[in-house]
Amino acid sequence: MDVSILTDNYPGGYTGAEHGLSYLIEHDGIRLLFDTGQSNLFLLNASIMGIDVVNIDMIVLSHGHFDHGNGLEYLPGGKLLCHPDCFVKRYRAADHSYIGLKNNRAEIAERFELITSKGSYRMSDRIVFLGEIPRLTDFESQKTSFSFEDGSPDFVADDSGIALLMDEGLVVITGCGHAGVVNTLEYARNVTGENRLYGIMGGFHLKKQDRQTKETIRYLQENDIKHVFPSHCTAFPALMEFAGSFRLRLLKTGDILTF
Repeated sequence: MDVSILTDNYPGGYTGAEHGLSYLIEHDGIRLLFDTGQSNLFLLNASIMGIDVVNIDMIVLSHGHFDHGNGLEYLPGGKLLCHPDCFVKRYRAADHSYIGLKNNRAEIAERFELITSKGSYRMSDRIVFLGEIPRLTDFESQKTSFSFEDGSPDFVADDSGIALLMDEGLVVITGCGHAGVVNTLEYARNVTGENRLYGIMGGFHLKKQDRQTKETIRYLQENDIKHVFPSHCTAFPALMEFAGSFRLRLLKTGDILTF
């Protein structure tokens, strides 16, 4: 399995960066574009990397935040899979600034073959879109800095990820990890029936050296996960905590990971 980093927060030697995420995933004979960042940067970086992101099998949107889905407007179309609530209007609670998608559901459905799934969706025998992830732990998704248009709290229920089955176990890729890394991994186990965890990468949405970060690290250690790549919305204090427990590689645009 190969994962090409088209958009992330840190630039590579020849590729640009923005606050956003976009991966090209190639596994089981299928090519997936996972998120599109907030601009056309993923296309510019893909061109530099010599990667075709037009002729792909599926686009997967992890959740409905601008830094993961606004790049959709630069694509000609194709199959697009996401949670049905990706298109709600959403804001930062502190200043009510808009952070949802630029295009609404009708505009997206006009240009893409839109597939929405609240539950898990199997793209192949070895690739599963997780859908809505249950929030079961007592240390994850307890607070939110986001709100809906009416001011009520937005816990980003549409947040999801992809589980990829390998001979060594599961590799799970998250967009932002709003549901929590542990909740996400436990649900991936439940959905796929595969208990072995081999890798986790993407946004972890961990900000501090707090209980959530430490409990997440403890879980990953207890499950002997070989590949741990926190990225995008994982803040520096949390990254430092991870660095004390894992051999971290700071992901940059232009990187290609092979599992």
